[in-house]
Amino acid sequence: MGVVIAGLPPDAPVPSCPGWRARKLVHHLGRVHRWAALMISEARAEPPARLDEIIPEGWPSDDDLAGWFREGHLRLAAALEEAPADLRCWTFMEAPSPRDFWARRQAHETSIHRVDAELAAGMDPTGFDAAYAADGIDELLVSFIRRPGRSPSAPGEMTMGVEAVDASRSWTVSFGPGEARGRRGAGEADCTVSGAASDLFTFLWNRTPPRGLRVAGDWEVLVRWAESSRF
Repeated sequence: MGVVIAGLPPDAPVPSCPGWRARKLVHHLGRVHRWAALMISEARAEPPARLDEIIPEGWPSDDDLAGWFREGHLRLAAALEEAPADLRCWTFMEAPSPRDFWARRQAHETSIHRVDAELAAGMDPTGFDAAYAADGIDELLVSFIRRPGRSPSAPGEMTMGVEAVDASRSWTVSFGPGEARGRRGAGEADCTVSGAASDLFTFLWNRTPPRGLRVAGDWEVLVRWAESSRF
């Protein structure tokens, strides 16, 4: 991702994040990496809230965006590598351990924003390994989808099936006026979308259209997903 960022003009629009420019994309991900690294390395029970604590040096200049991003990414990687297996720190979704949670969450956070950077550069997104993409789908549909302010919604209950054919995995998601919820496994659905895990991963995160995916059932379910979710 650092290579893509290095070639991006700071004011380049990021089409998958309406209103964002490349500068904001780098600022966001660099701040998130530093925020997570601080929490892991200091085993914090609560996340750091002040920007001057997360970025005491302040925002980078436009000329140093790529270097600043790489430094934050290295800081995060080092924090995870050095963290003990029994690390205890703040998390916001269920996981086998806090260390596992942050490794998974930051990997998928970085992956999706890599797609944003590639789209901003006018590139076709680089695909993901099927098993890795399926894990990203699982995190999104089983856990991340329940985060306040992020969930898709609809006037009435809608159910979507998701099938990653190259990973032999499936999920069923329901959303409507209340909390969205997802579970592993196939089930009855108003609409089922299936295809390669990599294509599903970027589609479900609202980064790419459903090109190459098979859609069976009510397309309105996919429209509501795209229009109402804040991923």
